[in-house]
Amino acid sequence: MQPKPWPADWMRAALSLCVLRTLAPGPTYGYAIASALEAAGLGAIKGGTLYPLLTRFEAAGWIAGEWRPGAGGPGRKYFSLTDDGQQELSDQAAHWQLFSATVHDHLQKGPVES
Repeated sequence: MQPKPWPADWMRAALSLCVLRTLAPGPTYGYAIASALEAAGLGAIKGGTLYPLLTRFEAAGWIAGEWRPGAGGPGRKYFSLTDDGQQELSDQAAHWQLFSATVHDHLQKGPVES
């Protein structure tokens, strides 16, 4: 269990990639995306953060939304990655790996001399 929330600027940097990755297995809806991110250890993601991001992804053509009737309740909008979204996920993941390795390598260096 994570002792305290991740810094907000770290979350802003990683959230886009993490949401795309959460959509990779198949269509799902907003609350399930937020729950999956929280279960992965990223903390609680508020709807006011998640839904504008999903709207931007839809406008960019990375995801497609589809309304489905609810079982005994209101309908839900399910989101799925498009081919462009799959490519964006792949590109962002590769770029993130390079960035995080660069940061890790920098942190492993000895004390900075003045």
